[in-house]
Formats: sequence, C-alpha cells, structure tokens
Amino acid sequence: MPEKICNVFISHIHEDDAKLQDLKALLAQHGCNVRDSSVTNDKPNEAKDREYIKHGVLAPRIGWAGALIVLVSPGTRESWWVDWEIEYARQHGKRIIGVWDYGAADSDVPENLDKYHDALLGWRGERIVDAVFGRLNERETPTGELPPERVIPHYRCDGH
Repeated sequence: MPEKICNVFISHIHEDDAKLQDLKALLAQHGCNVRDSSVTNDKPNEAKDREYIKHGVLAPRIGWAGALIVLVSPGTRESWWVDWEIEYARQHGKRIIGVWDYGAADSDVPENLDKYHDALLGWRGERIVDAVFGRLNERETPTGELPPERVIPHYRCDGH
C-alpha cells in the first residue's frame, strides 16, 4: 500500500500522551505517513501565558495540519484546551475526526467535537485514514458500530 502524507494535529489530554504512538502506528499500518504537530511530553509547551499558548503555540500547529484528530478518552470532555483546539480547527476549515479510545463512553465526547465533527470513529485505522482524507463522514459508537437511527417526527406546515 503506498504511503500518503498525513499532516495532523492530535488533540488529547496529557494523560493520554503514551497512546499517541499507538494511534500513529495504527494509521501507518494503513498507509498513512503521520506527521504530527501536537504538543506532547516529547515536544512540551513551556509557555505560561494562555493567549500566547493559544495563538503562538497551538494555532500555528493546527493551521499547518490538514486535519485535527481528537483522541476521545475518559476525561477528554473536561479539557478546556481540547474544546478550544476543536473550535479553532472548525473556524479554519480543518477536518475534525474523533477517535474513541478503549474505555471511552458516549458521555466522554467534548461538547465541540459533538457539534463539529466530520467523523467520530472506533479504533480502526483504515476508517480513520479515510476520514482524514475526506472519504468518510460517519459517527460510530465507542464500540465501532453505527448508532441506531433516530426517529424524527415530521409535521406538516398547515398544522395538520
């Protein structure tokens, strides 16, 4: 399988730093040469000023990436930084892909990811790569299944 360059920013909580290597390895197994601009313990951010972190550190890294991948794990929903990164990516037209970590539940989805995702997927490399390149726009449950269809009531405009 020929490799494609995947310029991504992986939004995550720092407690999940170790999982990023597994995610990048999974994508590589499916032909994605991952170039990741995330802030991690290996590439730390030493700044203290919140505005500088947002606009001097995170914004250029997200701007460089073609897609924002959000690693959804227990605790991700509470991260103000993850929500900001998603909002910034949305404002700048980036694809936003959520990836369920093992043990995550529907309730762990950050508010902005729930609103703005292009895809929300299980831990399946081929599907994640397809989403990064815009070939897949689906929402899966944490177990990788499609959610049940929602029944939406329809009303006629004339009130009947």
